[in-house]
Amino acid sequence: MLQTQTRSLKPAEVRKNWVVINAEGLVLGRLASLVAMRLRGKHKPQFTPHVDCGDHVVITNAGKVRLTGNKAEQESFHWHTGYPGGIKGRTLGQRLEGRHPERVIEKAVERMITRGPLGRQQMRNLHVYAGAEHPHDGQKPVALDVAAMNRKNVASGGAQKAS
Repeated sequence: MLQTQTRSLKPAEVRKNWVVINAEGLVLGRLASLVAMRLRGKHKPQFTPHVDCGDHVVITNAGKVRLTGNKAEQESFHWHTGYPGGIKGRTLGQRLEGRHPERVIEKAVERMITRGPLGRQQMRNLHVYAGAEHPHDGQKPVALDVAAMNRKNVASGGAQKAS
């Protein structure tokens, strides 16, 4: 009788790859979903839920990510300064056109990662840059063509562009 056992990966056995993604023209939510899956390691056959077995993901051109529908004008983020009457808010389009457009992708991915110490450790493997340059050439990252995976990953001409 053949017995199969579920193999649990140990942290010392983890092999992390480097992946670079050009976010120009990609839909924000679809990109964030794919990146969250890569950071957790769910694309690997030896996925172990309690071990950081995901890859390092480098995202370039974060400021040129696209939004579908009216999300650029309608979706807003609120925060409070701590002072009376200090509630503030900005729309998603304003955040993409602001000084730090890479934070939009970081927050979208962060909300798809499990919360807790393991999620924070996995988020350290995400490197997002607003422009086309990144300092991780020494790691020889492999280019991942997200646009070719599914035609819906790229915003069509009828969709709203945030930047």
